[in-house]
Amino acid sequence: MKSKPDKLTSTRWSLIRRLQNADDHAGWQEFFESYWRLIYSTAVRSGLSDAEAQDAVQETIIAVCRNIRQLDMSPEAGSFKNWLMRMARWRIVDQIRRRRPESSLLLREQARGDTATDTLADPAGPELEKIWDEEWRSNLTEAALAKVRRQTSSRYFQIFYLYVVQGTPVQKVAAVTGASPDEVYLVKHRLGPLFTRALKAVEACQRS
Repeated sequence: MKSKPDKLTSTRWSLIRRLQNADDHAGWQEFFESYWRLIYSTAVRSGLSDAEAQDAVQETIIAVCRNIRQLDMSPEAGSFKNWLMRMARWRIVDQIRRRRPESSLLLREQARGDTATDTLADPAGPELEKIWDEEWRSNLTEAALAKVRRQTSSRYFQIFYLYVVQGTPVQKVAAVTGASPDEVYLVKHRLGPLFTRALKAVEACQRS
């Protein structure tokens, strides 16, 4: 059974609808802050340089701006995650094409999932979806952590981040933060459920 959407889910879809107004600068800034790292990290892991990845981010955002009004948000149309991946994928392939102009057509066909008659090693090809899924998960984790950070003190968040997220030994966490081992365990106990709920909320949102 599908769970009932929570406030965060509604807020995220509200943001995507706001993007259909190109003059909503605050909405576009929020969108950029939410997704630029995802696009950038995927581009770098696909073989682009830092400069190329930054260009891919910029061009993806421009492409989203141009195409967001045509985005079908009905459940039958597929997920926003996959739609955004296609926007990013074509821009990553464009960066590769600029290195090898003679392969532009073939790279475009591979990026769109068309059948190619030749074989070309495309670093933005078969592995990109796997990379995108991994980076998407990382992006969700960062979003959940940001939500937890807003709900607790900076000291407690540091303890939680070091111990739970980074897996730092409890004695080292205690030494770095000035907490006792018992306090480290207490912070994990208190913030762990907050993080779990936040992660489930953003996962539900981004699946929509």
